[in-house]
Amino acid sequence: MLNDLRNTIADVIAREKAYNVPALCVRLGLDEGEEAEAMRSKFRYASARLAAVPADRLVAIARTLLEEEDDFGLAELLAKVTEEGTPPVSELTRRRILAAYDGEPICSEYDEIEFLEKLWPIASMRGDQASVDLDDFGFRSLRDDIVQHTRRNDDWSNRELLERLGLLHSSRAMLFRFLEASVHPTAVDEAMQKTRVERINAHLQHDGYRLTRSGSISGSPIYTIAAHRIGSPADAAISSALERFDPDQVHARWTAALDRRTGDPAGAITLARTLLEDVCRWLLDDLGETASDQDDLPSLYRKLSKALKLAPDDHSEQVFRQILGSCQSVVESLGALRNKLGDAHGGGPRRARPAARHAELAVNLAGSMATFLVATWEARKAAAPAPRSAVGG
Repeated sequence: MLNDLRNTIADVIAREKAYNVPALCVRLGLDEGEEAEAMRSKFRYASARLAAVPADRLVAIARTLLEEEDDFGLAELLAKVTEEGTPPVSELTRRRILAAYDGEPICSEYDEIEFLEKLWPIASMRGDQASVDLDDFGFRSLRDDIVQHTRRNDDWSNRELLERLGLLHSSRAMLFRFLEASVHPTAVDEAMQKTRVERINAHLQHDGYRLTRSGSISGSPIYTIAAHRIGSPADAAISSALERFDPDQVHARWTAALDRRTGDPAGAITLARTLLEDVCRWLLDDLGETASDQDDLPSLYRKLSKALKLAPDDHSEQVFRQILGSCQSVVESLGALRNKLGDAHGGGPRRARPAARHAELAVNLAGSMATFLVATWEARKAAAPAPRSAVGG
């Protein structure tokens, strides 16, 4: 990659007028030569002076050159060099994220090509040269391709478009620039922003990054990507159990609660309580137990614990009675915490604001209880005797 960087720097230098090349090289800290040498071959002039430059100086030269020359290719290559040795975003994660843009506009609030031009120099990037529709100089730009395949023919999916823009193998910095721009409040409305952030984070978090709220504009949140601790073993175990269970998007609700723990603690607390209520209602229905719409979480849990024989009174061992009694207290406390700190009810200026640690506690407790209930239900079903088949006469 360093050789590629040397060649790209030399190529950018070679675009200067020959009589300017020696002075430019001096400004970059390279040896000065004769103008006649640059006249013979600007690229060779620059390459000869870059050949023995060590890696750290080469990076510094590239940065200095970018201050004078705005070159997308050089900026991308420099980013890739500087990102070496740091946690990458895998191609698999990138594919999953890009696929999530299919079926909806990349930018809904203004012209999509204008949005792309803020991130890529698509008018100067080469498109499909096999096309017969070339300009007078035999050049077809990527912008031409985008117009052809997203407006005239509409035969590129968003995933195909983003892959042609290079996001599968781009620098991590370029990927993050795009993701942040695609959830900016000037690009999408609030509902799409919320959904898109959660969808991106569901994939991005596996590589140790996440979109995090970093500010606001006119009351709308702005997100930037930051390093993020990959979920704990407990998170992974609960995710695995709920993904196997997963009726009516229970697992999706769990992952949404995980995503909001840091950026939206109140929302995470509300989702945690709703997750547990959904699991209780689904299990009660499967067990043939009645539950009304008016039943709150503690009421639902009491009915379910009776049906699953998890009530303290169902056990004679004191230690089990104590543990199961504590489970009941946890469920009641989750309901109370949601009412006090969740976002389901309005609150005045004096209302307590939950911190990320409160959300972490609520989400982990709800996930642990939901997993325990599902595991108990599964064990009960596995232990149930198989129904006798009818014997024909």
